Amino acid sequence: MYKILANTIFLGKDVHFLSECHSTNDKALQLVRERTAKEGTIIITENQTLGKGQRGNTWSVEPGKNLTFSLVLRPDFLDVSEQFYLNMAISNSIYEVLVEYTSILQLKWPNDLIVPGFGKLGGILIENSLGSNGWEYAVVGLGLNVNQVDFPMEGPTSLRKVTGSELNLEELFRLLITRIERHYLTLKKREFKQIKNTYLSHLFLMDEWAEFQIPTGKFIGKIVGVDSFGRLEIESKNGEIQCFEFKTIQFPKYHS
Repeated sequence: MYKILANTIFLGKDVHFLSECHSTNDKALQLVRERTAKEGTIIITENQTLGKGQRGNTWSVEPGKNLTFSLVLRPDFLDVSEQFYLNMAISNSIYEVLVEYTSILQLKWPNDLIVPGFGKLGGILIENSLGSNGWEYAVVGLGLNVNQVDFPMEGPTSLRKVTGSELNLEELFRLLITRIERHYLTLKKREFKQIKNTYLSHLFLMDEWAEFQIPTGKFIGKIVGVDSFGRLEIESKNGEIQCFEFKTIQFPKYHS
């Protein structure tokens, strides 16, 4: 059972533990609509049966082996156009915790956590609730493969597969929530340059030439940044920089 956290200011003071649910993001959004959620509310489950990924992808887990939770934030201090800074701040916080377990961890734009040569550790899905006054709530979902070792498809990996050791889920959960809160408070101070520079420093294929796939074919380019809307900036061999939206570009294979 996941307890209310004592070492945070507001995150994890309202924790809802569900033995099973379709999607922690859906449950959190339901609480937001019912106005029973507050900033810092967390929904966590041992068995998420219909987990969601970015743009409709599915994400499934083995019960009791991984971390699947969603937290409710109220980033009304940001303009809607600044929402990718929330994605970067959350990504940075998770990276800081997980890199202690595997030094070759990287962030894959826009929202994946990968270990090159092994596969995908997990991902982040942020869903927003907008009102007449702008951005009201953000539900941040995290799916992290921790102790699972068998996967039904190629691509995923886990901390146990990478490190060879089983981890304590509750301890890892506490570390993640504490670090997320710290980075969220940095975001609240609008330290955008620091947040973006940190994110880019951990980004998979940053400043490296690689072959990418787009609808019109393959091309050689290197990632040089992320623009203010969260689009990926890639420089081609002729020096031209193009911006790509989510799901419009495919990366080279990063797992064995």
